[in-house]
Amino acid sequence: MIFAFQDRELALQDPRESVWAGRLHAEAGVASAELGAARGISLPARKFLGELARTALQPSAIALVLVGASLASTLLLRSLFPYPFLFLFFAAVMASAWIGGTASGLLAVLLSTLAVDYYFVTPFNSFAINPTDGTYFVAFVACAVVASWVSSSKKKSEEALVAARDQLEMRVAERTAELRQSNAELRNILKEHKKAQEALGNTQAELAHLSRVTAMGELTSSIAHEVNQPLTAVVTYGHACLEWLSADPPNLDEARLAAHGIIRDGTRAGAVIGRIRSLFKKEAPAIDWLCMNDVIRELTVLLRDEALRHRVSLKTELAPGLPRVRGDRVQLQQVVLNLVMNGMDAMKAVTGVPREILIRTGRENPTGVGITVEDCGIGLTPETAERIFQPFFSTKPQGIGMGLSISRSIIESHAGRLWASPRPAGGAVFHFTIPAGS
Repeated sequence: MIFAFQDRELALQDPRESVWAGRLHAEAGVASAELGAARGISLPARKFLGELARTALQPSAIALVLVGASLASTLLLRSLFPYPFLFLFFAAVMASAWIGGTASGLLAVLLSTLAVDYYFVTPFNSFAINPTDGTYFVAFVACAVVASWVSSSKKKSEEALVAARDQLEMRVAERTAELRQSNAELRNILKEHKKAQEALGNTQAELAHLSRVTAMGELTSSIAHEVNQPLTAVVTYGHACLEWLSADPPNLDEARLAAHGIIRDGTRAGAVIGRIRSLFKKEAPAIDWLCMNDVIRELTVLLRDEALRHRVSLKTELAPGLPRVRGDRVQLQQVVLNLVMNGMDAMKAVTGVPREILIRTGRENPTGVGITVEDCGIGLTPETAERIFQPFFSTKPQGIGMGLSISRSIIESHAGRLWASPRPAGGAVFHFTIPAGS
């Protein structure tokens, strides 16, 4: 006992209490010093330390709560079982490892080992271990460690699987977005390409119309002759009909024949004018079943006077029994017209040989039709045989180089093919084919 003054009075005090009080005062001073030092730490540092403390304390708290709950439950069930019921500790260890991770699971193993050693291994309420129960206790510790390891490994595997799935979903989303963007860009490119094709088609149509007008301008005299012929015949047959009717008695048979001639030549004049109008007008293609021999015969009638003006002999070899093809009469006549006019131009500078153009038809295959236009002009070299179909390439000084390009486009639109080759005897040969089902 020691004497001490408290509140101005002398009192007895236990020395142990004095030492304990001194320690309390010392620890309070240290805590005050630490608190004062902590107050001098910056706010981000305090936040980091607080987060670190929470991260470290959370697994410990989980292990303490679960092991404590298992200990309390096992103590309550102790009277019901002749042997210690320790399965709840395994559940606490596995739950701690699953929720708090490896550190929480190992702490739960340690706490469970201490609790089992103290309460359930003889001697009870002591950390001493009876040699008889030593094997049982070691088995419990080993099982607890294995349970903790299995639970934490399972949790890590599941977390890794979830992370891999999330990463895969993120990559799939990124790739999907990229594919959508690429698809949108491809659609825009296709739209622009379609617009360019439409513009090209419109340009080709305009050039085709210009080519027809230019060709028909060169054939003005032939057109006038073809229209004048049936009109002259109509007038002649009209006068003859009047004379036969004025006779006494009227010769009705001859008058009837004259009237039939008027009808025939009037119809012929109308057909000529109709073909000329269709060649000049910018009409949409009129697809119909055609006989190429009839198409060529109609065209040669128009070209007869032009051939005479160029001193060119225009011949035809039309194979009988050709299958009909589906196509536009005006466009196909334009192709043949262009090839014949090119042949006439190519023979302007040729002397000493007969100037002839031969138009030949025949079967290309069991169902197709082939048309050939041969001339005796200046001919083609192997280098220019393919280049002449390129736009704006021409072998004529004043040519614009679009006729053959447009002709090939027309034939290809009819599912056919147009090409050229040198003629062995001099000149050029142009071939084109049209399938019967085009």
